Amino acid sequence: MTTYDQLLISEQQAMQIAHTFFGLSGKITRLTGELDFNFKIDTGETSFVLKVARPDVDEAYIDFQQKIIAQVAERNPLIRTPRIIPDRGQQTVSTWMDEAGLARKIRLLTWTDGRLWSSVHPHTEGLLYSLGEQAGLITQALSGFDHPKAHRSIHWDIDRGDWTFEHIHLFSDRQAELAAFFQNRFRELLPALARLRKGVIHNDANDNNIVVSSDLVDPQVLAIIDYGDAVFSSLINDLAVAIAYAIMDKPDPLAAALLILSGYHHRFSLLEDELEALYTLVAMRLIISVTKSAINKRLEPDNVYLLISEKSAWELLEKWAQINPTLAYCHFRAACGYPAHPTENAFHHWVKAHPVALGTLFPGLDIADITPVDLHVGSTWLGNRSEFSDNDWMTTKLLHLQKQHPRTVIAGGYLETRPFYTTDAFKKEGIQGPEYRTVHLGIDFWLPAQTPIHVPYPGKVFCITHNDFDKDYGPTLIVEHSFDGHPFYTLYGHLTFSSLTLLQVGQTVQQGDLIAYIGADHENGNWSPHLHFQCMLDLLGNTANFPGVAFPKQTAVWSSICPDPNLFFQQKNLPPAVAKIDPEQLLSGRKKHLGRSLSISYQKPLTMLRGDGVYLLDHQGQKYLDTVNNVAHVGHEHPHVVQAGQQQMALLNTNTRYLHPAIVALAETLLATFPPELSVVHFVNSGSEANELALRMAKTYTRQRDMIAVEVGYHGNTNATIDVSSYKFDSKGGSGKPAHTHLVPLPDTFRGRYQGENTVSAYAAHVQTQIEYIQSLGRNVAAFICESIISCGGQIELPENYLRLAYAAVQAAGGLCIADEVQVGCGRVGSHFWGFQLHGVIPDIVTIGKPLGNGHPLAAVVCTAAVADAFANGLEFFNTFGGNPVSCAIGKAVLDVVRAENLQQQAWEVGNYLKNALRELQHLFPIIAVVRGQGLFLGFELTDAHKNPLPQQTAYLANRMRQLGVLMSTDGPDHNVLKIKPPMVFGLEHADELIDRLAGVFKEDFMREF
Repeated sequence: MTTYDQLLISEQQAMQIAHTFFGLSGKITRLTGELDFNFKIDTGETSFVLKVARPDVDEAYIDFQQKIIAQVAERNPLIRTPRIIPDRGQQTVSTWMDEAGLARKIRLLTWTDGRLWSSVHPHTEGLLYSLGEQAGLITQALSGFDHPKAHRSIHWDIDRGDWTFEHIHLFSDRQAELAAFFQNRFRELLPALARLRKGVIHNDANDNNIVVSSDLVDPQVLAIIDYGDAVFSSLINDLAVAIAYAIMDKPDPLAAALLILSGYHHRFSLLEDELEALYTLVAMRLIISVTKSAINKRLEPDNVYLLISEKSAWELLEKWAQINPTLAYCHFRAACGYPAHPTENAFHHWVKAHPVALGTLFPGLDIADITPVDLHVGSTWLGNRSEFSDNDWMTTKLLHLQKQHPRTVIAGGYLETRPFYTTDAFKKEGIQGPEYRTVHLGIDFWLPAQTPIHVPYPGKVFCITHNDFDKDYGPTLIVEHSFDGHPFYTLYGHLTFSSLTLLQVGQTVQQGDLIAYIGADHENGNWSPHLHFQCMLDLLGNTANFPGVAFPKQTAVWSSICPDPNLFFQQKNLPPAVAKIDPEQLLSGRKKHLGRSLSISYQKPLTMLRGDGVYLLDHQGQKYLDTVNNVAHVGHEHPHVVQAGQQQMALLNTNTRYLHPAIVALAETLLATFPPELSVVHFVNSGSEANELALRMAKTYTRQRDMIAVEVGYHGNTNATIDVSSYKFDSKGGSGKPAHTHLVPLPDTFRGRYQGENTVSAYAAHVQTQIEYIQSLGRNVAAFICESIISCGGQIELPENYLRLAYAAVQAAGGLCIADEVQVGCGRVGSHFWGFQLHGVIPDIVTIGKPLGNGHPLAAVVCTAAVADAFANGLEFFNTFGGNPVSCAIGKAVLDVVRAENLQQQAWEVGNYLKNALRELQHLFPIIAVVRGQGLFLGFELTDAHKNPLPQQTAYLANRMRQLGVLMSTDGPDHNVLKIKPPMVFGLEHADELIDRLAGVFKEDFMREF
């Protein structure tokens, strides 16, 4: 027997063959292959694939290969197909005698430029869809083509997969169990499989036969090559093969399969019976693969190509087995535009003709109508998490709503996207990051505990169970009914424990029979007593409970499997809670009515409806870890802050011309965090207003107008603050530096004018230079304004002693020093409460922004008594809303939370942990050029090896992180800095999540280039 090593062709032999038969020379590279030995030949001008067959291949097979390539090329120009290159004698198939005297068939094809699927990362949604499209185009192009060799029997033909039955002994116990499960399904499928459409298919769209474009951001499949395994088989098998290989190693294989299926169906329409077989056919291709691997391990242990997919295939089989086949079929149908559940249309027709009164469900109640209640993610009625997590509070609100609407039932929830389901129990890892099951599939009826429930249609008890793992929820009852020979089911959740004894499984019930009672608070997960009522057309293999919520992306499928229960009652006041928010409509309205200078974050904008600590929730209830919004200083919608604002707003909100304790309380609490020299505060509404007032104070105190500011600094959006913000006036649309503004270089020791250590004197000297220049004009400096850590400049930490030297020069000239703490104040830097304290200086004026109000429009200017006295020159300072009681109550609450929850210490500990973790990433991924910042005000810069900025990679990273559920933002003069300034409740677990996601993105193709 000839061994694999004896059949092997060396690169040197291949090069000799190429030169002898085709006159080619150049660089040669071995490629993978099973039937042929393949080589890439790069001549410097173009590239080719040399295919050397094994000795036992016959000429008819080679003819089949040549003709199928010609067929595809002729039928569809959208398909990139290799061209056949004749040899020097104009033969398209040549014969070469190897050293053992064996005849080898030789062919040469043009090379298809691109990357192999196996080398591409990540496999984006668009890439998966384009794979389906290319596979569909090939199936279409091969329509009507035939050849005698297409009818040969090969192991890779799924239609003939029953050969694997004899080899199940090769597998371990769990592997054998998985193989038997899918083989049994295949055995049952064989009669239906024989009736499916047949034709010649490619049959081998594996990782190394798919060529992908060089576009690293939006890659597309260019071609599916190598027709060596083409065979006459069921057409659907071509799709099954493409899916089987492409969804390996995907966290959500079904979602990935649906994208491929959608693309395929777009190019080649599939029939319902083909879709019904697809789940099993995908698995059967994997069974063939692992069986071949098990056999080939013994025959050719050195042929790595034969074993390459084995581990991933078994992992996929395990995941695939966890997917209910009927549920997969429903998804396949929806992806191809069919009603997701096969009986959906028939059920809608039947139930329309067989409605029941709501009183049938609750016959003992005097019900005149329905009062809908809004519990969707953006519901203002639902309120803060601290409110809807408080059962007593929610019960009070529901009772009040009921009192307002007597003789009605409070109800709602079908297809409502709710904010309750954001724990790990409702989470999965999707193709584009974490996803949460937030879409409610039933209707909730709020009624008193012990309210009797009666069955609306005749049927029999399918199950009545109680989850022992969840003691806080009462039993669930499912009753099976029928319509036109098909089953449907009704589910009743949150029942009394006594309901377990009312009925027996299998018991027949008639319409109107008593079946259960609504549970009390302790039987409703400590929520107000209510019934969860749900309809299902299929139990999807569930024998006890059934999912009550679905993933938003799967709403079309689940709404088909679980139709609206209100179809039974046809209550006009109870419409499905779908499409409460339409992002496209919002975007259109924004473009129509708002100024075009108002920007939107991310390539695909987000619609945010709720904040919760370190997270933001979008309109579908999906959670995003927020590393951007330092304005939500103590966490989005912190309950103590929310309550303080609500309570004061209910009493009084007015201006500062009246005495009120709130403004004094806030002033005392705030000033207690400052050195004693800074003893006077003025309250305003925003950081821009604070800096505007600070500049005005400086001009009043010094009677000068000239300001010294730092390049790329940003201090606000008013006229005066724009005048000292080079980040704005030097950017596109800016009018350039005003005459009374004097800039000093951004003190960036990494990529700035002076780099490395011992540069502080050089940077600080520019302040003195500008002072002398101002004085040479016969004027003097009014103030020097500088952020304590420069944010928009790229999270730049000031060199040690920079502020000491700068402040000394300015104050010696009679000017004032303004510390802009809008971004970094209130404990964020961790080691100190204020950023300027990092530098051992005391400014004359400190400005504070909206973090003081946790997002509420509140800001402040703190200054020395001398500055305050000079400002009080008779011209009254009045701000209508600055210092109002509501704002002051909120500001005081924020400072109280910082202290009570020890958030300054948390910023220090978590910030150091995160900074060290980022530096560990830096060692792994040199594209991270530098990590800097203090506490929870950090940033890292992306450059190449020569310190050239990489703004495209920075933007890519931010957008990919958004897809993965983490919000990040870019900044810096070259837009190559990722800034991290999350709410202060950001913990170690959130830091770990951020680092894990970053590490994944840095491994992606677009980032690995550097």
